[in-house]
Amino acid sequence: MGWFGKSQESKELPWNQLTSVDQLKEVLDSSTEKPILLFKHSTRCSISSMAFSGFQSGWEGTEEEIGIYYLDLLNYRDISNQIAELTGVMHQSPQVIVLKNNEVVYTATHTAISARAALSSIS
Repeated sequence: MGWFGKSQESKELPWNQLTSVDQLKEVLDSSTEKPILLFKHSTRCSISSMAFSGFQSGWEGTEEEIGIYYLDLLNYRDISNQIAELTGVMHQSPQVIVLKNNEVVYTATHTAISARAALSSIS
């Protein structure tokens, strides 16, 4: 049960894990074919966990319309640094960045992260 007697259903999203800088560069390049979303998550941070959980429960996108990528900041901080360098978006955690045609079309951090806003940024 949730805080007010309403249970929140947990859903598994088709996350693609980012694990190398080479993979990141390929993913960024692929935004010309299909928009991509990067979720930077610190697995030891309660705010990051709250943002990640809220994002997942609000997500209604499909794999056909947008690729979603997950970055574990504790294990792959070098990739996060490259994201900042390649996109021009200063590192924050938690953070969502959406790219379409190699352009940043949405970025949000902490409690401002919205699955609905991220998805609407690609229409």
